[in-house]
Formats: sequence, C-alpha cells, structure tokens
Amino acid sequence: MARWRRPRASRRYPVPLTLHQLWMVSLSAPVGRGPKASRTTLHPLRRIDDDSARRWLADQWEIISRQELAGRLDWLARTGYRARAHGLLGVSPLAWDAALYVDISRRGFAAGLITEADAWTALKNIVPSVAGTYGSWQEYADHYLLGRKVWRDGLRSPGGGASEPGRPAPQAVADAHLRSLLDPANRASPWNLAPWDVIRHPDRPR
Repeated sequence: MARWRRPRASRRYPVPLTLHQLWMVSLSAPVGRGPKASRTTLHPLRRIDDDSARRWLADQWEIISRQELAGRLDWLARTGYRARAHGLLGVSPLAWDAALYVDISRRGFAAGLITEADAWTALKNIVPSVAGTYGSWQEYADHYLLGRKVWRDGLRSPGGGASEPGRPAPQAVADAHLRSLLDPANRASPWNLAPWDVIRHPDRPR
C-alpha cells in the first residue's frame, strides 16, 4: 500500500506541459511501456518515487552520480549505439539513442541528480538533431525499432552485454507498443497529443 501513498507526478507538477515540452518528453515514449510510466509529465513515473529512479539508473546504466549521468548523455548524443548500427548496416538510427537519452534525462531528474531546469536543457539539446533527421513519428518509430534490434543482437554476441541496459522485452512487445503509439485512434498516445510538426512551429499551451 505504500506506493499508493506516494504523490502523483501530475499533482506535484500540475502545470500541463506545453506542446514543445510534451513533444520532447514523447521522444522517450517507446521506452516507457509499463503501467507506472508517465508520458505527459517531465517526471517519468506516474507517482513520485525517487528511490525507484535511483535504483533503475544504478542497475540499468551504472549511474549513481551527476557526472556519470552527464557522461552517458554525452555518449548517447555524440555516438551512442547508432555507431554499431552504422558499422553493421550503414544506417545510423538516431531514434534509439534519442529515446534512451530522454528517458535517462527524465530519470536523472526524478532521482535528484539534476534539476528540472537542467533536465529541460538536456532535452532541448537533442531536439535539433532529431527534428532535422526525421519527418514524422512513423519515421522515428521505424529507426527506434531498427536501433533496438541492433542493440538486442549485440547483447547476444560475445561480450555484447557489458555495461548495457537490462534484459530487453521481447521484440513483439516493443512492436505492439509502437503500433499503439502510432494508432490515430489512441487518444492517450502522446504522439497524437503532440504531432511531429508541432516542434517546427511556435510553442503554445495544450
């Protein structure tokens, strides 16, 4: 019952995100599949749980300090897993790295490693490269799945599992989640609430 006593993220941060903010947060929507995930707040969880965020960063990414968080974000922004994909396929799926980058930034904020302002700055830093690479959420989703496949294959290769995020969900689960996010009839999908092109226009409240 203790988890139900934790405040909802939407109550701790009641001001709705602007369209640009929701778009940035939604870059990590493919990663946050579970029922505890929040897709419409900067905080990555529906209920405030700093300890859970800290454990997740430590277990999945070996991040326990602000410096380690900054190092991981810099790697994902500059090189990331797409370097491996480019070497294998001649394609650099930025979307996979961008989704992880935003997810880690949000969890770093939840864990208290960075401030809210720092988290938004980190998210804004990734926008030009992502918006300049893709023209739709469909294109973004396609490259996300490509990057995820290369990453999964790397985990199965000798030595490929070192310092990698934890055991992945089956590919079918990721595929179904992406289909749900892209479904025009899904009113809860953040990709429908913040269509791709909103980032190319002046920001406004939702």
